[in-house]
Amino acid sequence: MGRFLAFGEIMLRLSPPGRELLLQTPRFDVWVAGAEANVATQLARLGHDVDFASRVPDNDLGRHAITTLRGHGVDTTAIQLGGARMGLYFVTSGAGLRATEVIYDRAGSAFAEAPAASWDWGAILAGVDRLHLSGITPALGPVPAEAAIAAAEAATARGIAVSFDGNWRGKLWERWDSDPRSILTRLVDHADVMFGNHRDVALLLGRDDFNGDGEDRRRAAAEAAFAAFPRLQMIASTARHVAHVDLHRLAARIDTRDAQVQTADVELAGIVDRIGGGDAFAAGVLHALRRGDDLETQARTGLALAALKHSLPGDASLFREADIQAYLDGGLDVRR
Repeated sequence: MGRFLAFGEIMLRLSPPGRELLLQTPRFDVWVAGAEANVATQLARLGHDVDFASRVPDNDLGRHAITTLRGHGVDTTAIQLGGARMGLYFVTSGAGLRATEVIYDRAGSAFAEAPAASWDWGAILAGVDRLHLSGITPALGPVPAEAAIAAAEAATARGIAVSFDGNWRGKLWERWDSDPRSILTRLVDHADVMFGNHRDVALLLGRDDFNGDGEDRRRAAAEAAFAAFPRLQMIASTARHVAHVDLHRLAARIDTRDAQVQTADVELAGIVDRIGGGDAFAAGVLHALRRGDDLETQARTGLALAALKHSLPGDASLFREADIQAYLDGGLDVRR
Protein backbone atom coordinates (compact mmCIF):
# COMPACT_ATOMS: atom_id res chain seq x y z
CA MET A 1 0.00 0.00 0.00
CA GLY A 2 3.01 2.31 -0.06
CA ARG A 3 4.34 4.53 2.71
CA PHE A 4 3.42 7.91 4.12
CA LEU A 5 6.05 10.40 5.26
CA ALA A 6 5.17 13.35 7.49
CA PHE A 7 7.68 16.16 8.03
CA GLY A 8 7.42 18.72 10.81
CA GLU A 9 8.18 19.63 14.39
CA ILE A 10 7.32 17.30 17.23
CA MET A 11 6.81 19.11 20.52
CA LEU A 12 5.56 18.73 24.05
CA ARG A 13 2.22 20.19 25.03
CA LEU A 14 1.75 21.32 28.63
CA SER A 15 -1.74 21.97 29.99
CA PRO A 16 -3.11 22.77 33.44
CA PRO A 17 -5.23 19.92 34.81
CA GLY A 18 -8.91 20.02 33.89
CA ARG A 19 -10.21 23.53 33.31
CA GLU A 20 -7.69 25.34 35.49
CA LEU A 21 -5.98 28.53 34.38
CA LEU A 22 -2.29 28.43 33.55
CA LEU A 23 -0.33 28.00 36.82
CA GLN A 24 -3.47 28.31 38.92
CA THR A 25 -1.86 25.36 40.67
CA PRO A 26 1.75 24.29 40.00
CA ARG A 27 0.93 21.26 37.83
CA PHE A 28 0.88 20.34 34.16
CA ASP A 29 -0.38 17.44 32.10
CA VAL A 30 2.15 16.71 29.32
CA TRP A 31 1.53 15.20 25.90
CA VAL A 32 3.64 14.65 22.81
CA ALA A 33 2.24 17.00 20.18
CA GLY A 34 2.60 18.53 16.72
CA ALA A 35 0.25 18.68 13.73
CA GLU A 36 2.28 16.46 11.39
CA ALA A 37 3.09 14.01 14.19
CA ASN A 38 -0.63 13.79 14.99
CA VAL A 39 -1.43 12.82 11.39
CA ALA A 40 1.41 10.28 11.35
CA THR A 41 0.26 8.77 14.64
CA GLN A 42 -3.35 8.30 13.56
CA LEU A 43 -2.39 6.84 10.18
CA ALA A 44 -0.05 4.36 11.86
CA ARG A 45 -2.76 3.30 14.30
CA LEU A 46 -4.99 2.62 11.32
CA GLY A 47 -2.42 0.17 9.99
CA HIS A 48 -0.51 2.27 7.47
CA ASP A 49 3.26 2.33 7.05
CA VAL A 50 4.26 5.80 8.19
CA ASP A 51 7.63 7.52 8.54
CA PHE A 52 8.18 10.75 10.43
CA ALA A 53 11.05 13.17 9.78
CA SER A 54 11.93 15.73 12.42
CA ARG A 55 14.69 16.78 14.83
CA VAL A 56 14.65 16.68 18.63
CA PRO A 57 17.32 17.32 21.27
CA ASP A 58 19.33 14.37 22.51
CA ASN A 59 17.87 14.39 26.01
CA ASP A 60 15.01 12.81 27.94
CA LEU A 61 12.42 15.11 26.36
CA GLY A 62 13.44 14.36 22.80
CA ARG A 63 13.81 10.64 23.42
CA HIS A 64 10.38 10.50 25.08
CA ALA A 65 8.84 12.00 21.94
CA ILE A 66 10.56 9.39 19.76
CA THR A 67 9.50 6.56 22.07
CA THR A 68 5.90 7.74 22.04
CA LEU A 69 5.69 7.87 18.24
CA ARG A 70 7.41 4.52 17.93
CA GLY A 71 4.94 3.04 20.40
CA HIS A 72 2.08 3.99 18.09
CA GLY A 73 3.77 2.26 15.14
CA VAL A 74 5.45 5.24 13.44
CA ASP A 75 8.89 4.62 11.92
CA THR A 76 11.18 7.18 13.61
CA THR A 77 14.37 6.40 11.68
CA ALA A 78 14.30 9.85 10.03
CA ILE A 79 14.11 11.75 13.34
CA GLN A 80 17.47 13.41 13.95
CA LEU A 81 19.00 13.96 17.38
CA GLY A 82 20.56 17.39 17.86
CA GLY A 83 19.96 20.97 18.81
CA ALA A 84 19.57 22.55 22.21
CA ARG A 85 15.92 22.48 23.16
CA MET A 86 12.52 20.90 22.67
CA GLY A 87 9.73 22.98 21.23
CA LEU A 88 6.92 23.52 23.75
CA TYR A 89 3.46 24.95 23.77
CA PHE A 90 0.95 25.58 26.52
CA VAL A 91 -2.81 25.04 26.19
CA THR A 92 -5.26 26.42 28.73
CA SER A 93 -8.56 24.67 28.11
CA GLY A 94 -11.60 26.91 27.93
CA ALA A 95 -14.89 26.48 29.74
CA GLY A 96 -18.34 27.86 29.06
CA LEU A 97 -17.80 31.19 27.35
CA ARG A 98 -14.05 31.29 28.10
CA ALA A 99 -12.09 30.29 25.01
CA THR A 100 -9.14 27.92 24.92
CA GLU A 101 -5.81 29.76 24.78
CA VAL A 102 -2.45 28.73 23.29
CA ILE A 103 1.01 30.07 24.16
CA TYR A 104 3.98 29.00 21.99
CA ASP A 105 7.51 28.47 23.27
CA ARG A 106 9.15 27.20 20.09
CA ALA A 107 11.80 29.79 19.23
CA GLY A 108 15.26 28.24 18.87
CA SER A 109 13.96 24.68 19.02
CA ALA A 110 16.02 21.79 17.69
CA PHE A 111 13.72 21.47 14.68
CA ALA A 112 13.46 25.18 13.92
CA GLU A 113 17.25 25.50 13.85
CA ALA A 114 17.98 22.36 11.82
CA PRO A 115 19.88 23.49 8.68
CA ALA A 116 17.88 22.99 5.50
CA ALA A 117 20.84 21.11 4.02
CA SER A 118 20.74 18.55 6.85
CA TRP A 119 17.78 16.73 5.30
CA ASP A 120 18.83 14.05 2.79
CA TRP A 121 15.57 13.90 0.87
CA GLY A 122 16.78 11.23 -1.50
CA ALA A 123 17.23 8.84 1.42
CA ILE A 124 14.28 10.04 3.51
CA LEU A 125 11.80 9.73 0.63
CA ALA A 126 12.95 6.27 -0.45
CA GLY A 127 9.92 3.97 -0.62
CA VAL A 128 7.48 6.80 0.15
CA ASP A 129 4.48 7.47 -2.07
CA ARG A 130 2.89 10.39 -0.17
CA LEU A 131 4.52 13.28 1.69
CA HIS A 132 2.41 15.19 4.21
CA LEU A 133 3.31 18.78 5.11
CA SER A 134 1.59 21.64 6.88
CA GLY A 135 1.80 25.42 6.96
CA ILE A 136 3.15 25.30 10.51
CA THR A 137 6.66 24.29 9.45
CA PRO A 138 7.32 27.33 7.22
CA ALA A 139 5.72 29.58 9.85
CA LEU A 140 8.59 28.72 12.22
CA GLY A 141 11.14 30.75 10.27
CA PRO A 142 13.06 31.07 7.00
CA VAL A 143 15.17 27.94 7.50
CA PRO A 144 12.25 25.58 8.20
CA ALA A 145 10.41 27.22 5.30
CA GLU A 146 13.34 26.44 3.00
CA ALA A 147 13.38 22.84 4.26
CA ALA A 148 9.65 22.36 3.67
CA ILE A 149 9.91 23.72 0.13
CA ALA A 150 12.92 21.48 -0.56
CA ALA A 151 10.94 18.46 0.69
CA ALA A 152 8.00 19.28 -1.59
CA GLU A 153 10.28 19.84 -4.59
CA ALA A 154 12.13 16.58 -3.94
CA ALA A 155 8.86 14.67 -3.67
CA THR A 156 7.51 16.11 -6.92
CA ALA A 157 10.77 15.34 -8.72
CA ARG A 158 10.36 11.69 -7.67
CA GLY A 159 6.68 11.43 -8.60
CA ILE A 160 5.59 11.33 -4.94
CA ALA A 161 2.19 12.80 -4.09
CA VAL A 162 2.11 15.71 -1.65
CA SER A 163 -0.70 16.59 0.76
CA PHE A 164 -0.69 19.96 2.48
CA ASP A 165 -2.64 21.25 5.48
CA GLY A 166 -2.84 25.04 5.68
CA ASN A 167 -2.85 25.12 9.52
CA TRP A 168 -2.62 28.91 9.68
CA ARG A 169 -0.71 30.05 12.79
CA GLY A 170 -0.62 33.84 12.83
CA LYS A 171 1.28 34.00 16.12
CA LEU A 172 4.18 32.14 14.50
CA TRP A 173 4.25 34.01 11.19
CA GLU A 174 4.28 37.42 12.87
CA ARG A 175 7.46 36.62 14.80
CA TRP A 176 9.70 37.03 11.78
CA ASP A 177 9.88 39.05 8.58
CA SER A 178 7.77 36.55 6.69
CA ASP A 179 5.86 36.46 3.41
CA PRO A 180 3.24 33.78 4.08
CA ARG A 181 1.46 34.06 0.75
CA SER A 182 4.62 33.59 -1.32
CA ILE A 183 5.92 30.70 0.77
CA LEU A 184 2.62 28.84 1.08
CA THR A 185 1.95 29.25 -2.64
CA ARG A 186 5.23 27.50 -3.42
CA LEU A 187 4.19 24.59 -1.21
CA VAL A 188 0.61 24.26 -2.48
CA ASP A 189 1.97 24.30 -6.04
CA HIS A 190 3.27 20.77 -5.34
CA ALA A 191 0.15 19.42 -3.62
CA ASP A 192 -2.56 17.21 -5.09
CA VAL A 193 -4.52 17.31 -1.81
CA MET A 194 -5.03 20.41 0.30
CA PHE A 195 -6.72 20.69 3.67
CA GLY A 196 -8.14 24.18 4.04
CA ASN A 197 -11.19 26.34 3.45
CA HIS A 198 -12.09 29.49 1.53
CA ARG A 199 -10.04 31.62 3.94
CA ASP A 200 -6.90 29.61 3.13
CA VAL A 201 -7.61 29.98 -0.58
CA ALA A 202 -8.13 33.73 -0.11
CA LEU A 203 -4.68 34.01 1.50
CA LEU A 204 -3.04 32.00 -1.28
CA LEU A 205 -4.67 33.94 -4.11
CA GLY A 206 -4.65 37.37 -2.51
CA ARG A 207 -8.39 37.79 -3.05
CA ASP A 208 -11.60 37.17 -1.15
CA ASP A 209 -14.26 37.91 -3.72
CA PHE A 210 -15.74 34.41 -3.99
CA ASN A 211 -19.45 34.66 -4.76
CA GLY A 212 -22.20 33.20 -2.61
CA ASP A 213 -22.50 32.08 0.98
CA GLY A 214 -21.78 28.79 2.72
CA GLU A 215 -21.42 25.92 0.28
CA ASP A 216 -21.54 28.15 -2.80
CA ARG A 217 -18.70 30.30 -1.51
CA ARG A 218 -16.59 27.27 -0.68
CA ARG A 219 -17.15 25.86 -4.17
CA ALA A 220 -16.22 29.16 -5.80
CA ALA A 221 -13.03 29.29 -3.74
CA ALA A 222 -12.20 25.69 -4.63
CA GLU A 223 -12.65 26.36 -8.35
CA ALA A 224 -10.36 29.39 -8.07
CA ALA A 225 -7.72 27.27 -6.34
CA PHE A 226 -7.96 24.52 -8.96
CA ALA A 227 -7.46 27.13 -11.68
CA ALA A 228 -4.38 28.54 -9.92
CA PHE A 229 -2.69 25.25 -9.00
CA PRO A 230 -2.58 22.69 -11.83
CA ARG A 231 -1.49 19.77 -9.63
CA LEU A 232 -4.25 20.28 -7.07
CA GLN A 233 -7.02 17.67 -7.33
CA MET A 234 -8.80 17.79 -3.96
CA ILE A 235 -9.60 20.31 -1.22
CA ALA A 236 -10.94 18.93 2.06
CA SER A 237 -12.26 21.11 4.86
CA THR A 238 -14.45 21.28 7.93
CA ALA A 239 -16.94 23.93 9.02
CA ARG A 240 -17.33 24.53 12.75
CA HIS A 241 -20.09 26.39 14.57
CA VAL A 242 -19.39 27.10 18.24
CA ALA A 243 -22.22 27.56 20.73
CA HIS A 244 -19.86 27.40 23.70
CA VAL A 245 -16.67 25.53 24.56
CA ASP A 246 -18.51 22.28 25.27
CA LEU A 247 -20.96 22.38 22.37
CA HIS A 248 -19.94 22.62 18.72
CA ARG A 249 -21.41 21.55 15.40
CA LEU A 250 -19.02 20.20 12.77
CA ALA A 251 -19.43 19.30 9.10
CA ALA A 252 -16.99 18.08 6.47
CA ARG A 253 -16.62 18.94 2.81
CA ILE A 254 -14.53 17.66 -0.09
CA ASP A 255 -14.21 19.43 -3.44
CA THR A 256 -12.56 17.94 -6.51
CA ARG A 257 -12.31 19.44 -9.97
CA ASP A 258 -15.56 17.85 -11.08
CA ALA A 259 -17.44 16.93 -7.90
CA GLN A 260 -18.23 17.99 -4.37
CA VAL A 261 -19.53 16.37 -1.19
CA GLN A 262 -20.88 18.11 1.91
CA THR A 263 -21.88 16.19 5.04
CA ALA A 264 -24.58 17.13 7.47
CA ASP A 265 -23.55 18.74 10.75
CA VAL A 266 -22.82 16.53 13.73
CA GLU A 267 -23.31 17.85 17.26
CA LEU A 268 -20.29 17.62 19.52
CA ALA A 269 -21.47 17.89 23.11
CA GLY A 270 -19.40 17.44 26.26
CA ILE A 271 -16.15 18.19 24.42
CA VAL A 272 -13.04 16.93 26.20
CA ASP A 273 -10.37 18.50 23.95
CA ARG A 274 -10.73 20.07 20.49
CA ILE A 275 -7.00 20.47 19.83
CA GLY A 276 -5.88 18.09 17.08
CA GLY A 277 -9.33 17.70 15.55
CA GLY A 278 -8.14 19.05 12.20
CA ASP A 279 -5.22 16.64 12.16
CA ALA A 280 -7.58 13.75 12.88
CA PHE A 281 -9.77 14.89 9.98
CA ALA A 282 -6.75 14.99 7.64
CA ALA A 283 -5.68 11.51 8.71
CA GLY A 284 -9.19 10.17 8.15
CA VAL A 285 -9.43 11.60 4.64
CA LEU A 286 -5.95 10.30 3.72
CA HIS A 287 -6.84 6.88 5.16
CA ALA A 288 -10.00 6.63 3.08
CA LEU A 289 -8.27 8.03 0.00
CA ARG A 290 -5.56 5.38 0.30
CA ARG A 291 -8.25 2.69 0.48
CA GLY A 292 -9.83 3.98 -2.73
CA ASP A 293 -13.10 4.98 -1.07
CA ASP A 294 -15.52 7.33 -2.79
CA LEU A 295 -15.72 11.03 -1.90
CA GLU A 296 -18.65 10.64 0.47
CA THR A 297 -16.85 7.93 2.43
CA GLN A 298 -13.68 10.01 2.55
CA ALA A 299 -15.60 12.96 3.99
CA ARG A 300 -17.50 10.81 6.49
CA THR A 301 -14.34 9.03 7.62
CA GLY A 302 -12.51 12.31 8.15
CA LEU A 303 -15.47 13.73 10.06
CA ALA A 304 -15.72 10.57 12.17
CA LEU A 305 -12.12 10.85 13.35
CA ALA A 306 -12.44 14.61 13.90
CA ALA A 307 -15.54 14.05 16.03
CA LEU A 308 -13.94 11.21 17.99
CA LYS A 309 -10.85 13.30 18.69
CA HIS A 310 -13.02 15.76 20.64
CA SER A 311 -13.58 12.95 23.18
CA LEU A 312 -9.88 12.45 23.89
CA PRO A 313 -7.44 14.62 25.90
CA GLY A 314 -4.12 15.55 24.33
CA ASP A 315 -3.18 16.32 20.73
CA ALA A 316 -3.14 12.98 18.95
CA SER A 317 -6.09 10.96 17.69
CA LEU A 318 -5.51 7.34 18.72
CA PHE A 319 -8.41 5.44 17.22
CA ARG A 320 -8.65 2.18 15.27
CA GLU A 321 -10.77 1.12 12.32
CA ALA A 322 -13.32 -0.46 14.67
CA ASP A 323 -13.80 2.87 16.44
CA ILE A 324 -14.52 4.62 13.13
CA GLN A 325 -17.02 1.95 12.14
CA ALA A 326 -18.76 2.07 15.53
CA TYR A 327 -19.12 5.84 15.14
CA LEU A 328 -20.45 5.55 11.60
CA ASP A 329 -22.92 2.87 12.72
CA GLY A 330 -24.27 5.34 15.29
CA GLY A 331 -24.00 3.03 18.27
CA LEU A 332 -23.46 4.64 21.66
CA ASP A 333 -24.21 1.62 23.81
CA VAL A 334 -21.36 0.02 25.74
CA ARG A 335 -19.22 -2.08 23.40
CA ARG A 336 -18.83 -5.38 25.29
